[in-house]
Amino acid sequence: MGYTTAMWLGFGGALAAVAGALTGLLFVAISVKSNVLAASLSLRARAAQTLVLFMISVLIAILLVAPQPSAALGWELLAVAAVSGLALLILGRRAGHSPDERVPRYIERFSPNTTTAVLVAVAGLTFLVKAGGGLYWLIPAVVASLAGGVVNAWLFLVRVAS
Repeated sequence: MGYTTAMWLGFGGALAAVAGALTGLLFVAISVKSNVLAASLSLRARAAQTLVLFMISVLIAILLVAPQPSAALGWELLAVAAVSGLALLILGRRAGHSPDERVPRYIERFSPNTTTAVLVAVAGLTFLVKAGGGLYWLIPAVVASLAGGVVNAWLFLVRVAS
């Protein structure tokens, strides 16, 4: 099942609905705190990271439901992983590191940003070689992407001081 795209159409449809709704939540959170976010490069970069996290799930959903050869899906997943991983890395550098010394560096390195991009790449690669799990790797990738995005959006709403 991890190598047959037809079995994943329902997952893709449900994922599209969830990721689309959560992307809307992000825009609400940003609009509520727009003055504070506009004044801070770090917060803008974190908001953009959150958008990238949600868009990874949106793109995965679109790719899963699109009628296409299976090899194309594998290569597209690798491309999503590479582009999103690079975008998240650049935005992470713009946002800077947490000034709180109680937050270990490994938490920033193994955040949903890194984890999501790596898991999408593993899904694409194992799908192409038809060994190692294939599309099943998308489940933890999507969970990391959506959970990380929801936490970030929640923090924009409740933790960002006005």
